[in-house]
Amino acid sequence: MEDVVTPGEAASPARSRGRAARLMQRGAQEPRRPYISRRIGTFNILDEEGLSLIEANADRLLKEVGMEFHDDPEILDLFRDAGADVKGTRVRFEPGMCRKLVQATAPRQFKQHARNLANTVMIGGDNTVLCPSWGPPFVHDLDRGRRYATLNDFRDLVRIHQMIPYLHHSGGVVCEPVDLPANKRHLDMLYTHVRYSDRPFMGAFIGSMRAQDAVDIAKIVFGAEFVAENAVLYNVSNTNAPLVLDANMSGSLKVYARNNQPVACTPWTLAGAMSPCTVAGTLAQVLAEALACLSLVQLINPGAPCLMGSFASTISMQSGAPTFGTPEAAKMVLAAGQLARRVGVPFHTVGTLSASKLPDAQAEQEGTWGLLMSLLAGANVINHATGWLEGGLVTGFEKTIIDADLCGKVMSLFEGIDLSVNAQAMDAIEEVGPGSHFLGSAHTQSNFLSAFYRSTISDNNSFEQWNSEGGLDAAQRANRQWKKLLSDYADPGLDPAIDEELRAFIVRRKESMPDQDYF
Repeated sequence: MEDVVTPGEAASPARSRGRAARLMQRGAQEPRRPYISRRIGTFNILDEEGLSLIEANADRLLKEVGMEFHDDPEILDLFRDAGADVKGTRVRFEPGMCRKLVQATAPRQFKQHARNLANTVMIGGDNTVLCPSWGPPFVHDLDRGRRYATLNDFRDLVRIHQMIPYLHHSGGVVCEPVDLPANKRHLDMLYTHVRYSDRPFMGAFIGSMRAQDAVDIAKIVFGAEFVAENAVLYNVSNTNAPLVLDANMSGSLKVYARNNQPVACTPWTLAGAMSPCTVAGTLAQVLAEALACLSLVQLINPGAPCLMGSFASTISMQSGAPTFGTPEAAKMVLAAGQLARRVGVPFHTVGTLSASKLPDAQAEQEGTWGLLMSLLAGANVINHATGWLEGGLVTGFEKTIIDADLCGKVMSLFEGIDLSVNAQAMDAIEEVGPGSHFLGSAHTQSNFLSAFYRSTISDNNSFEQWNSEGGLDAAQRANRQWKKLLSDYADPGLDPAIDEELRAFIVRRKESMPDQDYF
């Protein structure tokens, strides 16, 4: 039950500090939903004529312009054998060829298993999985400011994410631990996910060697036979827009596809720089690039799980800097979701992106816009659902907490309207009757804990009470909350035999190569 403050009495700062953390903990203690089952329909921004036009333009690009696959002759042979026109590194496809390959064998829905089976997620259909930020080399919090990320920061973020009930996935490079050699740090990151979280996690994305390390680690955790038949990792393969896939991305794509692990084929585009400065032109390019990569996955291993991805935003036409939370980005993600459903594979995209440097109003306006648009687009996996700042250069600790509250709100929203007998509340209305109130009714008393979503970060008190408790803004409250989650972190544990085998594997892999400060 919440702290009760009588009228005119100010709550003590100590009591106030614990309130938001208790709300988050209460959410964690309640039965946690391993993913969102959406009961609100998608928002379809394009009609049949518009969708057909984009699809025809994508086919035209694939036939007349083609796509280049660099430094990987095996891929060129695969496409040539499948009937594509291959000249040098350029591959051209007959209209409909890629779509036919994908639709013949790619699954519409699949599970990614967690080592704690209660946290296994369903990817596809009306389900959405929320993942934390990925890739920033810097971190930020109110105490230490902006700084290069370390392995300690990485571990802290994994622990915090494990304690947030509204995230469904441990993620991947939640920040880049630059205190470790670039060519070896993926081993420490993968171990950290396995050891300190029991949710699904991502593999290493860059290059075949790192991808194979991730697969080998997964086999230690889950068993080789289980990995051969089930998705336990998650990979994103980004194109180098426009219309290029390099060997680092194709290398990891091939390893995951051959091992039956899902690949999100995701064109990474900033309209006006990496794609045309129009929504329609960008969509045609995104679809073309995604179809080419999806067909590659199916040529490598028919039936391997794959997703159509889209990371499409805009740039400032004055400075060239990336911009987020724009209406054009919203149109692109909504339409990309429709296009993915017509291809027949799950849809991967991004969430609370922001160019802001701090967890301020700009960060939350842009982030809220982005996350809501992705949910309305029917996204099945949303990367960067928490923590993203400065155009992806920074993972913010306070922003992680504020975004987590947003994730809780959208989860509640997309559950739709409860129409159970209890929710209809007819007995309550009859009991209270005209002219009275529901505050003391039996129905209110029995439902007050779960009736409404209760924000973990907002302050709804009077000005006087808020002021007496320190006059903290949302970021300052979030600062206290992530520290509380860290101090209350519940270790999920790991089988000692698996832990020992993982550590031995990592030692062997590190000893097999010299340190490098580049990939």
